[in-house]
Amino acid sequence: MKRLNGFMKGVNLGGWLSQGEYTKEHLDSFIGEQDIKCIAEWGLDHVRLPIDYNIFETDDGTPIETGFGYVDSALEWCKKYGLNMVLDLHKCFGYSFYSGDKEMGFFDDPELQERFYKLWDRLAARYAGFSDRLAFELLNEVNEPRFKDSWNAIAAKTIGIIRGYSKDIKIFLGSYWNNSVDALHDLDLPADENIVYNFHCYDPFLFTHQGAYWVDEMPEDLRVDFPGDIRLYRQKMKETGLDRIQDYMDVPDSGFDMNYFEGRFKNAVKLCEERGVALYCGEYGVIDRADPQQILHWYKCINPVFVKYGIGRSAWNYKEKDFGLCAEGMKPVIGELVKYL
Repeated sequence: MKRLNGFMKGVNLGGWLSQGEYTKEHLDSFIGEQDIKCIAEWGLDHVRLPIDYNIFETDDGTPIETGFGYVDSALEWCKKYGLNMVLDLHKCFGYSFYSGDKEMGFFDDPELQERFYKLWDRLAARYAGFSDRLAFELLNEVNEPRFKDSWNAIAAKTIGIIRGYSKDIKIFLGSYWNNSVDALHDLDLPADENIVYNFHCYDPFLFTHQGAYWVDEMPEDLRVDFPGDIRLYRQKMKETGLDRIQDYMDVPDSGFDMNYFEGRFKNAVKLCEERGVALYCGEYGVIDRADPQQILHWYKCINPVFVKYGIGRSAWNYKEKDFGLCAEGMKPVIGELVKYL
């Protein structure tokens, strides 16, 4: 499969320019040069930088220059420490993967889509010249399958806008079900050789999101082990109603291991080989409520499959957001865990 050189081992900077406070105090302090230095010392080759439209434009669409300044700084720090960057639009005017943001209507409203194109035009005009060390991700986690045709059309137009500034900058595309690996086949054929298919992996969800307060059906006191007892997983998924995500009936009683992840990715690998595109996992990780040793074991199971098929990836998350790899509780394992990012 086509290899995504320069974007093979990364980590997300979620919580800074996305999913965090929009105050100047937060934006000035959450991520700094020392964080980028630390990530480089972990042996990674890139960061994925999620951004929200609120940082870059007002409600009426007027650009906010200071917002772009934070990206400028991140690019300079990354250059200094030899890291590449994926610039990921995590929330646009009218759409967010998180329903609590109350952003609605984007996929059905041409005016909201025009806002999207204008924002990407600004971003491309400013940053497309950094194609040797920067990639663009058009939108984070389209959720519903009914949006697939609209999303393909929006993506095609946006790619055309970006290509007006750069023919070779990498453009990452994810599909519905929140960038599910199972939905990649419904993306249009790649527009050119610099399109990358993007998915997210939080399997098994009951482990990676145990006790997640933002998941409606998830009891906050629920805890499961990894690799764990698959019979307990099936029971808990059914009891909570989370079997809408995955019922684990296709997982052997021996539980989760490297073979499980290989099975999850095999169809996507085949698809990407057929279409001549590289494959990238833009988010994967485990919630901080899980036992650190079991988190480490999870990374040890998923990493060999990434390596075997040459899948680029970026772990969620460097700092805080309930998945922080540099958290105090991860100190006993982080020295070994970074070998498996």
